Amino acid sequence: MDGGMIESQKANGLDPDSGTIIQVVKSAPNYAVYALDPKGLVTVWTAGCEEITGWASSDAIGKHHSFLYCAEDIAAGVADRHLAQVEQLGRVEQESWRVRKNGSEFLALLTTTALHDEAGQLSGYGKILRDTTDEAATKEAIVAREQHLQSILDTVPDAMVIIDERGLITSFSAAAERLFGYSEAEVLGANVSSLMPSPDRERHDSYIGRYLSTSERRIIGIGRIVVGQRRDGTTFPMELSIGEAGHRGHRVFTGFIHDLTESDRNELQLKELQAELIHVSRLSAMGTMASTLAHELNQPLTAIANYLETTRDLLVDPDAETVAIVRDALDEAAKESHRAGHIVRRLRDFVARGETEKRIEDLPRLIEEAAALGLVGARERGVRSFFDFDPAASPVLADRIQVQQVLVNLIRNAVEAMAQVAIRDLTITTRRRPKAMVQVSVADTGPGISEQVAPQLFEAFVSSKTDGMGLGLSICRTIIEAHGGRIWTDGAPNGGAAFHFTLMQARPEDEHDA
Repeated sequence: MDGGMIESQKANGLDPDSGTIIQVVKSAPNYAVYALDPKGLVTVWTAGCEEITGWASSDAIGKHHSFLYCAEDIAAGVADRHLAQVEQLGRVEQESWRVRKNGSEFLALLTTTALHDEAGQLSGYGKILRDTTDEAATKEAIVAREQHLQSILDTVPDAMVIIDERGLITSFSAAAERLFGYSEAEVLGANVSSLMPSPDRERHDSYIGRYLSTSERRIIGIGRIVVGQRRDGTTFPMELSIGEAGHRGHRVFTGFIHDLTESDRNELQLKELQAELIHVSRLSAMGTMASTLAHELNQPLTAIANYLETTRDLLVDPDAETVAIVRDALDEAAKESHRAGHIVRRLRDFVARGETEKRIEDLPRLIEEAAALGLVGARERGVRSFFDFDPAASPVLADRIQVQQVLVNLIRNAVEAMAQVAIRDLTITTRRRPKAMVQVSVADTGPGISEQVAPQLFEAFVSSKTDGMGLGLSICRTIIEAHGGRIWTDGAPNGGAAFHFTLMQARPEDEHDA
């Protein structure tokens, strides 16, 4: 390096021997720092330049800085225009493509500053270059992923709402906008409770606070049916599933919402059809029963009438022989009465213990299907539902339709029982019991069952309702006993009533029996 070049470097404040510049360069190993004279020739070339571009100091110093530009930029005179712009503005920052010694291109972020001597004359240019190729690729990948995610959120049929630990909305999908009637801009930063009717609106913050302090999951990762409120004030049933994510001590909750309005309408129509079919079935069964009883009981009743009429006639003027005949006639009448009673018992046993179509069933799924029907309209009455399933308490051997009939009956009874109380919580639990049995419990927070009714609650025509027929629980007992289980009731831990029934757990050998 000649003396004039060194003097030029010192004049630019970029003397490579200067302790200051050495410290600056060493503190920025990922940066290429170099200097140009007023004509654009390289005067300073640091180790960072060699590392990033592949050009050694001996190759670069004295060359025009355009050797780092692409061929088309060199032909277009971009390098000189760039320096002219820097001379005019004093400092320019830009991101553009540069070329390494091996011919490969890289995206560089360059800051170019015009340098002046003490007289204010242009003495050269200082350049700081950083390779941003990987950063740009990462940014593009992030943007692509965000666009992909946004396209999914814009087209997925279920609504998605993301909230933070304070319950404030941070994201609101296009489906959520259509479902609730709000635009994302209107709800961002608002409390998610604004999407709920009372009393959940007032309670929601306490729900989050309780979870954050106790980590007790009542809906997160479990899901349940709740009620939402649209912008116009109308409410609708929805299935809510919540996921949780955390980063550096901050947690967010993502809610996926499925509108059940149409589903509930279909279920209601199905329920009405089922009720009509059950009504017709009962009428048919009653007619068949009456016809069967008339036919079966006709002979013994006719015989009893004949024996009694004969006895009456013989007792007009009885003697010893007549008394013996009367005794025989009464014996025969008694036999015929026993025969009639046997016929009645046989028909009753057939109704109570008729054959059921038992299969191996997944108990949680069976319960959830029954709850979806039994809880229709319950949320509008302020009823909260909780599920606690024991993984070891499944599968069971059961007639799915019949057991669901029992569950729907117990759930609807519980909902009606809580109509006049302030706290309306319904809890369904399953537990494994000894001797390969499973216990299902339906507990409410209602007023409970009176001591007068409790002992006879499962008998026919006994009801705790003023307008009840007293057949529902009797039918439930018949179904459960036909499954080899039993049904009973006691007080719930938090007040109210709890109904329990047992079913046989399906073991491996049951699969061959099914």
